[in-house]
Amino acid sequence: MLGKYLDAVRAKKPLIHNITNYVTVNDVANMELACGASPIMADEPEEVRDIQTICNGLCINLGTLNRRTIPAMNESGDCAAELGHAILLDPVGAGASTLRTDTALALLDSVPFDVVRGNISEIRTLFAGAGNTHGVDAAEGDSVTEANLLNMGRFACSFAERFHTVCVISGAIDLVADAKTCYAIRNGVPEMSQITGTGCQLSGLTTCFIAANPEEKLQASAAAVAAMGLAGETALSRQQPGDGNATLRNRIIDAIYNMSGTNLDSGEKIERIIG
Repeated sequence: MLGKYLDAVRAKKPLIHNITNYVTVNDVANMELACGASPIMADEPEEVRDIQTICNGLCINLGTLNRRTIPAMNESGDCAAELGHAILLDPVGAGASTLRTDTALALLDSVPFDVVRGNISEIRTLFAGAGNTHGVDAAEGDSVTEANLLNMGRFACSFAERFHTVCVISGAIDLVADAKTCYAIRNGVPEMSQITGTGCQLSGLTTCFIAANPEEKLQASAAAVAAMGLAGETALSRQQPGDGNATLRNRIIDAIYNMSGTNLDSGEKIERIIG
C-alpha cells in the first residue's frame, strides 16, 4: 500500500532544490506544489550551496544542459551529500550527445544519488557508458514489455547495484528497483507521452517522495511513479471534446493536487517481479 508515502509528503512539506529543464521548469514547480512540497529553482553556481542548505532534497535534470550549470550541479550535489539530503538524477537525453552522456556519468561517479530516473535508452546508455537515444525519448524498439519484463527487471536491479541507487525506468510499464527488488507499475496512459515534461514532473515528484520518506526510498519512489501514472489516468478520464495535450497537462497536476493516500491505495497497479 503506497498511500502513506504521499501522506508523508503532505505532512512534512519538504523543500526541494531543482536544477532542471528550462522547457518544463514551471510544470515541475507546480507538480511539487501539487503534492504538498515546495520548490526552489536555482542554478547559479555562486548560490546553490546556500540554497541546498535550507532544502530537504535535490533534483538534478539535464534537460537543457549547459556549461554554466554543470558546476552548479556538482556543487549542489556535494552539499546535498554532506547534509544527507535526498538526491535524484534525471539524465535527460543521455546518449544523444557526448556532453550529456559524459556529464551524467561524471555526476554518477561523484554524487551519491538516491534515485536515477530515466527512460530505458538513457538508463542503458549510462550502464554501458555510451548509447543512442531519439532526442530525449527512448530509441525506437527500446522498451519494457510484458515479454521482456523479467529480463528488464534484472537489468534495473543490476543498474541499481552498480551505481548504489534506486533505478526508475519510465515507460509503458514502469520499473522501480534496488539491487535486490524490482517493482513493475502499470499505471498511466499513452497520452502522457504527448506532453513535454511528464518525465521531468515525475523526477520532481519522486524527489519530494524520497525527501519525505528517507528510510524507504525504494517504496517511496514506487509510490511517486504510481501516483503520476494514476494522475494521468484520472486526467484522461476528465478530458472533454476539444481538449488537447495542454489541458491534459493541467489535469494531471490537478489530479495530483486532489489525490489522497486513500486514492493512491485504491488505484495503484504495482507488482513485485523480483525479490
